[in-house]
This record gives sequence, structure tokens and C-alpha cells, in this order.
Amino acid sequence: MREVNFDGLIGPSHNYAGLSLGNLASARNAGGVSSPRAAALQGLAKMRRVMDMGLSQGFLLPHARPDADWLRTLGFAGSDDEVCEAAWKAEPALLRNAMSASAMWTANAGTVSPAPDCADGRCHISVANLSTMLHRSIEAPQTLRQLKLAFADSRHFAVHDALPGGLGDEGAANFMRLATAHGAPGLEVLVYGEQGRAEFPARQHKAASAAVARRHGLSEAGTLLVCQSDAAIAAGAFHNDVVAVANETVLFTHELAFEDRDGTYAAIRERLPSVQIVEAPAARISLDAAIRSYLFNSQLISLPEGGMALVLPGEVREVPEVWDWLQEIVAGNGPIRRLEVVEVRESMRNGGGPACLRLRVAVSDEALAAIDPRFLLDPAKADRMAQVIEAHWPERIAPEDLGDPALWRQCRTARTALLDTLGFASGEL
Repeated sequence: MREVNFDGLIGPSHNYAGLSLGNLASARNAGGVSSPRAAALQGLAKMRRVMDMGLSQGFLLPHARPDADWLRTLGFAGSDDEVCEAAWKAEPALLRNAMSASAMWTANAGTVSPAPDCADGRCHISVANLSTMLHRSIEAPQTLRQLKLAFADSRHFAVHDALPGGLGDEGAANFMRLATAHGAPGLEVLVYGEQGRAEFPARQHKAASAAVARRHGLSEAGTLLVCQSDAAIAAGAFHNDVVAVANETVLFTHELAFEDRDGTYAAIRERLPSVQIVEAPAARISLDAAIRSYLFNSQLISLPEGGMALVLPGEVREVPEVWDWLQEIVAGNGPIRRLEVVEVRESMRNGGGPACLRLRVAVSDEALAAIDPRFLLDPAKADRMAQVIEAHWPERIAPEDLGDPALWRQCRTARTALLDTLGFASGEL
């Protein structure tokens, strides 16, 4: 089996509205001027970089924005432009939510359990409801349509609707899988937060994690529910993937990631004795430094030639204690042997690093062949996508631009051009 990373292509409405409570980068840059064209090209360049490293690469598409249909559910009527104009005049915050490009962070698209972990031998995917944040709660229906189209072959895949909104589910950003190899039965670690104990909301509910494990048919021995630390949430680690990431036998984590650190490590070691825990000590790397640099929001990947690499945001170089520690990790005799630094600054300014931008799906060669090829990337397709981005994505969006009908139309035109280029029929998505 191999791992395919499905990155979210950053949409033409990418802006800095600061909608995400608890996401410090999003809050710091709220009201700034965004660069959607540069953002999308940065994300596409990251996808190319991963392909160049020998991994298979997929993508998910920007959602329709502004989401006029969602605004209609709130009582606004008329054409798409009329609905958006009425919302902007009556409650601008609603239009800002309807314009959000946050679906680009596909780590929140859903939770993926590879076939070896599931009772029926299929890969199961549960769409996340993202119910804690209004702008993200809009995403589930469009995400479901894409995933059902991409993974339509029921011999290999089962795609589930989102859980009820009362159970906060943030998808793979609060999920880690450990295994001796991608194709071996794994230990799925679902990380949740305790509600009301930290200043910021705990977005993943324990009941949601347990429900996903049940619907995927995971075994008791192959499932571990772990509580995220209050300290991490309070420091701005709104998802577990801001303080921990796992790949095959390696858990790469901050010392303060989990509420019961020792108990969590012991439970993992009991289930997977070969696990290697690479821990950043709090005395060396503060939570603030880890979150500012998004050290752990990196892609930890297995290289075809052997060993593992970290795909890191360029910001890690700007935090000396983090960069110095990484040099020591790579120079040592540990499992992480290579650092690949990528430029995703536009995404980072809105609170999402390299790991936020991708959804990991481990598949056999037969299952890979069953995925809708329109969602799989190759160099020629990447070139065509870049041409569409250059031609149609806005160069900049200031806060006041969100109420401009010309911007709404440009966003619709840009997405339509992309879908046409990739061979999606009108109305298919």
C-alpha cells in the first residue's frame, strides 16, 4: 500500500477575515490583504514538491464561493448576486462566512481509516461536520459530494455523511495512525478535547471520535482515544496536528501535546511496541515556538528510498530554537532523516501549515486505480491548473472587497474555469 496526499487547492476567495476563534495566526492577520493567486500557486508548488519526492499526489477542489445557497437558508432571496448583496447590507459577518476558502485545509475534510484497519476490508472516510466554527460548518455538503465522486468505487471505499452537528468533529486534524507499514493493521489514535476547560473551544468531541471509530468498524485493540492537553489548546493548538503528527512507526510530538502524556505513550507502546516517539521537550521548544513555527503541522512522510522526511513551512527557519533543534534531530540516528522546507506563507497567515493542506489516504495499487483520475495530479495537469490560476484567481483581496459583486463573479468564473479544465461536467460538483 502507498499513501496519497489529497491537498486542497486554495480557492479564489482566500481572504483574511479572522473567523477562527482559537487560531492565533488567523486572528493576528485578520483584516489584512490576502493574495489568492499566490496562495494557490504556493499550494500547487507544494504538491509538485511531494510528487518530486516520489509520492502519489491528489487534490480536492475549492468550494463554490460565495455560498449563495447557504445564505438562502438564512432567509435571503433572489439571484446569487442579490442574495450576497442583501447579506452584506444586513449582516456583513454572514457574507464573510459565505466567502471563506477554509475548505482548502483538507486535513479537516474527514477522517480516513485505511482498509487494513476496518472490519469489512474497505477504506472508510467520514466527512467532518466542523460544527464548532460557523464558516467551516458550511463545508460538509460540498466536501461530501467531492469525496463520493473521488472514492465512488464501493468495492474499495465507503464514504460516510457527517456526524450530527452537536458532536464536534474536525476530521483528520485530530487523528493519527501508527503502524509497522501503511499496509499493515494500524493503531488509530483519535484525539479529542475536554469542553470548557480551556480559554478556546475544544473542537473535537470525544463522542464524535468514538462514533467515527464505530462506523469505520475499527477493532478495540486498534483504537485509542486520547485527550489533548488544555495547555496546548489554550496556547493556540486548536487541532492536535498543531502539536503532534504520526507516520508508520513514528510519533513526532511536543511534550505538552496530550493531557496524560505518560499514559498516552504507555498505551501506544503496548499496542505498537516498535513505535519511536520523537518528542520536543517543553524546556527546549516552548508551545509558543511550536505554534508560531507550525513545527508539528508538517507532513511526516515515508520516502520511497527508505527513511522519513518532514515537509515543513518556511517559518520554522524564523524561530531559531526550532530550526536548531531540527538540525540535531536530522543529524542524529533517528527515523527522520530529511527536511523539505516549502513556501506556504499565504496559508500560514490564515492559520494552516503543510499538514493542514492535505488529507492522507493509504491505498493499495488496486484501490488507487479505482479513484476518479480527475482528482489525481500529474505534472501536465499541474501545469494546466497553474495556467487557470494565473488567468482567473484574484491577485489580492482586501476586507472591503468582500462586498464587491465583481469579486463574487470573479470567484465563480475562476472555479468554473478550473472545473472545465479538469473535465468536470456542469452541476457535477
